Parts: sequence; C-alpha cells; structure tokens
Amino acid sequence: MQILINISILLGTIATMELLSWAMHKYLFHGPLWFIHKTHHQQRHGWFELNDLFSIGFAAISLWLMWTGRKTFDYHFWIGAGISVYGIIYFIFHDWFIHNRFKAFKSTNRYLLGIRRAHKIHHKSTEKNPSEEFGLLVASKKWFRN
Repeated sequence: MQILINISILLGTIATMELLSWAMHKYLFHGPLWFIHKTHHQQRHGWFELNDLFSIGFAAISLWLMWTGRKTFDYHFWIGAGISVYGIIYFIFHDWFIHNRFKAFKSTNRYLLGIRRAHKIHHKSTEKNPSEEFGLLVASKKWFRN
C-alpha cells in the first residue's frame, strides 16, 4: 500500500509542477522576474543563460527534499523525486527537443509537434508582453491540428 501512496505523491507532484510552472512562468517570469527570464527570449551567446538559475533553484529544492526524506523515504523524498522527474522531463522537452541545446531528435508525434508549435508561438515575441502559451506539457488544442 505504501508504494501506491509514494507513486501517487510522485505523480501528483509532477502534475502540480506543471500547474506551478505555468503560473510562475506567466505571472513571475513574464512579470517581476522578467529581467532574468528575458535571456531565454533572446539569442543565446553561450550554452548557459541567466534564465537557467530557475532550473538550478528547483534542483536545489528537489535535492534538499530528497535529502530530508532519505532515511525513511517519507513524503519529502517523493515530493523531491517528483520535482526532479519534472526537471528531467523539462530538460528533454524544453532544452533538448524544443530549443535544440543538443542535436534535436526528430518526431512526427502529433503531441510533441503541438507542444513545439505552442512553444514557438510563446517565443514569437522577445518582449515581456504580449505572450501566450506558458505551459510545458499542456497547450491549447489549436496547436495540435494538422
């Protein structure tokens, strides 16, 4: 029974991270933290950008939670693991597939192509506003049409 609880915590954390990331992206990154996030909307001049500080911050929180729950594998550990799994998903989808930080893999998958289209629309503007499509894994239905 405990394993089902732990898996539920992990999956719930991943879902919560998508909601939290959407809200933070829309209201903080395109709001008062734009001075950091704008580096992600500009041409990159190296492998890192100031915006990567957000990923480092989430990684630190994740590691701290896993460290806190390491002895008993309590909920702290599983929340930290969920944040970490979301970070891995973020890296694969966002940095690798969408922004080609590595040689991107090709796909004809309708979902992946829709997510890529939505993200490209998000980056159409290099300004704080207007902007749309703030999610990583969820986007409006209109981007999934052929």
